[in-house]
Amino acid sequence: MKYKILLVLAILFMASDGMAQVQTDTVQIKGLIIVKNKDTRGRSNYKFYQDTVYQKNKLKKNLHTKWLVFDFGFNNYADRSKYNEATALNFFAPVTNIGSSGYFLEQQSVNKSYDYSATGLNTFAPRSASSPLTPSEFKLLPGKSVNINVWLFMQRLNLYKHKFNLQYALGMEFNNYHFARNISYLPGYPTVIVRDTVQFSKNKLFAQYLTVPLMLNYTSNPLRPGRAFKASFGVQGGYLLKSRTKQISEERGKIKRTDDFNLNKWKAGFTGELGYGPVKLYGNLAFTPLHDYGLEQYPFAIGVRLNGF
Repeated sequence: MKYKILLVLAILFMASDGMAQVQTDTVQIKGLIIVKNKDTRGRSNYKFYQDTVYQKNKLKKNLHTKWLVFDFGFNNYADRSKYNEATALNFFAPVTNIGSSGYFLEQQSVNKSYDYSATGLNTFAPRSASSPLTPSEFKLLPGKSVNINVWLFMQRLNLYKHKFNLQYALGMEFNNYHFARNISYLPGYPTVIVRDTVQFSKNKLFAQYLTVPLMLNYTSNPLRPGRAFKASFGVQGGYLLKSRTKQISEERGKIKRTDDFNLNKWKAGFTGELGYGPVKLYGNLAFTPLHDYGLEQYPFAIGVRLNGF
């Protein structure tokens, strides 16, 4: 009887030990190892690991490429235009005659200046002395002034132990500037900006550039990029491909105009990115003004970078 009891207890122990065993499945996607476990209650849990062997083999190559990197952020600009000087100038030389529709009809000033002086500002955005030009007229709606960049490819060239790299790309910048005030760009040469007479529900300037950034990159841990701090800083240059305005109002409906709108054909500035693991933030600051003359506004953008290094 004693031996029968011990035999039953041994069978029950072995059965309970078999039930306590954990089922495991492993999946590897490139350098990422995913381990799926099931506990005694049948609930699944996942653990993620980086395959350092895969990463070491990958680092044998000095040149790496990412295809279709995307940026999503917001635009604004630092405005250094000479509004006070332009206002003072209007008292001595009225420059505009604006009709009831808000459109610029005639420019009366003989001494035109195509630069960033007060005279250049009066040429580009003429106002009468009784209604002086103010910086608030070019205020943007930050939440609607969206910056989207599509980098067709981005490459990183090893300079030293894969910690220091040369990073460059080729892509398109899509900049949207949504104005909070009712101003209108009138195409032609010279382009003129007027204070309009209607209330716009949408008032946007769009500019598209072909852009090439060149940066020096630092990666703290090349073997574990998912746990590495990354920083890149450099310069970028762009060429204006397309620009247009879009306005929507009850009085005029939807109006689109395509022109260069006195925008600089070439754009140059500083660029950089900061990140940890897969999370990356980017920033751009132009050191060339947005417009060719008159308004001295220096665009900048900040946002999130997806699918980058």
